[in-house]
Amino acid sequence: MLKGSNPRDYLLWVLGINNGLRTMDLVRLKVEDIQYLKAGESTRIIETKTGKDNTLVINKTVKDALDFYLRETRPRPDDYLFPSRKQGGFITSKSVGRLVRSWADTINVRGHFGAHTLRKTWGYHQRVYFGTPVEVLTKRFKHSSPSTTMVYLGIESQEVHDVLMHEIGG
Repeated sequence: MLKGSNPRDYLLWVLGINNGLRTMDLVRLKVEDIQYLKAGESTRIIETKTGKDNTLVINKTVKDALDFYLRETRPRPDDYLFPSRKQGGFITSKSVGRLVRSWADTINVRGHFGAHTLRKTWGYHQRVYFGTPVEVLTKRFKHSSPSTTMVYLGIESQEVHDVLMHEIGG
């Protein structure tokens, strides 16, 4: 996904892979919910699926994407960040899934992609590239156990293999 893309799509991609929130929670955001937040600030959201409190954080990448979106689209404060073609609504998770699959096709990446891909991408990168402990990811995802998070991220088998490759003695 490149910054030269549709500003709405770019913001969705950046918010998704930088926060690990469910798509259904991202698409319900209104401009006024985040337009004045600075990098390093956050806002409280209530998860649609669970009814639990969660946090959306504005890091520098998200702030840059948000500023680009606001500059290019000039939405009203009460507009949804990700409006649907239907008057006053927001795009659906199904629509997000189609967008994610089209982004993958554009860059010739094969696999099974959908609306949850953004959330899973965040978790995978946190675990593999930043070494974030599974317990922290479990808390962020609001999963019931670390084993659920490991299955969710699809990295359990590779990590077991890697551990078995450690040589002891000899």
